[in-house]
Amino acid sequence: MTTNTVQANFNGVSFEFGGEKFTLHQEASRYLVDIQIVEELEAIRKTNGVPRPPIRVPMEMVTGSHHFQVFWLPGAAGNLQIGFPFTWLVAEKRWVQRHNAFIRDPTAEQLPEQWNQTCIRCHATGGRPMPDKEKQEFNTHVTELGIACEACHGPAEQHVAKQRNLKREGITSSEPDSTIVQPADLDHVRSSQVCGFCHSMKWFTEAEGWRQNGFRYRPGDDLEKTTPIIRAAKLAEQPWLTNVIAKNPEILNDFFWPDGMIRVAGREFNGLIESACYQKGKLACVTCHSMHKSNPDKQVKEGMDGNRACYQCHQDYEAKLSEHTHHQVNSVGSICYNCHMPYTSYGLLRGIRSHQIDRPTIQVGLTAGRPNACNQCHLDKTLEWTARKLSDWYGQPVPNLSDEDRTISASVKHLLAGDAGQRALAAFSMGWEPALLASGTNWQAAILAQALEDPYAAVRFIAHRSLRRLPGYAAFRYDFEAPTEQLLESKTTALSLWRATALSLPKSDETFTGPGPTLNTTTIDKFQTKRDNRPMHLRE
Repeated sequence: MTTNTVQANFNGVSFEFGGEKFTLHQEASRYLVDIQIVEELEAIRKTNGVPRPPIRVPMEMVTGSHHFQVFWLPGAAGNLQIGFPFTWLVAEKRWVQRHNAFIRDPTAEQLPEQWNQTCIRCHATGGRPMPDKEKQEFNTHVTELGIACEACHGPAEQHVAKQRNLKREGITSSEPDSTIVQPADLDHVRSSQVCGFCHSMKWFTEAEGWRQNGFRYRPGDDLEKTTPIIRAAKLAEQPWLTNVIAKNPEILNDFFWPDGMIRVAGREFNGLIESACYQKGKLACVTCHSMHKSNPDKQVKEGMDGNRACYQCHQDYEAKLSEHTHHQVNSVGSICYNCHMPYTSYGLLRGIRSHQIDRPTIQVGLTAGRPNACNQCHLDKTLEWTARKLSDWYGQPVPNLSDEDRTISASVKHLLAGDAGQRALAAFSMGWEPALLASGTNWQAAILAQALEDPYAAVRFIAHRSLRRLPGYAAFRYDFEAPTEQLLESKTTALSLWRATALSLPKSDETFTGPGPTLNTTTIDKFQTKRDNRPMHLRE
């Protein structure tokens, strides 16, 4: 940890959590936390006594730089664990309780997480947990903390020696160096597996011996031979997984939609390998992404953030784009990934594009509960509206639909009655600029206000962020971690502001709004009583 890497505020700020008070300090390049028992402090305050000195603990490590910063405290017996239960949100420049930054069951006990056996798998290079069961401690080793060169290019000792010799002899060469792995030079399967080693939901057994020796996989190897990828849509092809799933059903619930599509961020390789462009073509991660020649936040190659990425193989669509998309050529409805890679994954307090390249269909909502691309943009439209369009344009059959799917906006239904993951994605879509262009901006506030008191803090956070992107709400004050009564007050305030600005709103039964500032609260309450309240833990 250095002053160049830590973005969080350590200037004497204090928090309370779990009966403990945490006060942060910085001494030069050292970051420290003082820990005191709240109950003891209260007792001493009442007697005007002098509190004993706090326990001062150094922050050992920080992970994250673009979105979150997570800080690790030393634990007993060599463990690094999240003893510090707060996370720094980079864009918002604020501390939040760590479990509130994720979709996790708010009623479940918030246990500290262990870096040595969990995060080390992907957030370090050459990690070996090395637990000692007898001593109940770890002797963890890593090649490098963080995602270093060898994570993608493999062992580099020979490469470094060779390049030093060439430099010493004054020799320059443009020939490929066989002593190092260049993912872009591998075939599309092995190249993508380099990324997939971390960016996937895979399985590894104790027979792998990874806890003592680290993973055997090295860039350029066949990943499937050591840590096979879990393909939830093809469990019959993975008989070895049957017993694993029986004992650990949360593997499916925490990572996949019911139809087997990955639904959390950081596991994009699971989506890629189910795509025809990968299976029948040669699509690889490096087709669109670059670690070194891109915006660090997006890691998309220059020029590959539009249709050019798809035109590399699908050139025939370029000349007849509007004929295929049924949208104007220069509109967001004619950008390939808006239809074929919609925001159906969740992570980092936002929607993430699916990397399973698919086609728009309402069946994904009927069978898997997943939002479809059309209704993520056309927020005010029903599933029936989408079914009719897909039937007229592409000949897809119109299935039998429920009264709700014929009369209620699909996004509104998800936000009010969906599970926590569905609600988060619906709230995200209601702040997505292309969706606001397609759906208007004068009705979403009344629906987003309902989510300001959602039981999941992450849903509340996303709803507020989307609300602030609507006209008249940029300065709307709200704390998603506030007590329940304050959340209700914020909801009431948001609705009052909407009613004051919705005087000319046309009638829209699909979104429960209009005419004017009228809101169908009876039906909204009915939908919320049907909300899917099953506990969720989406593991990013």
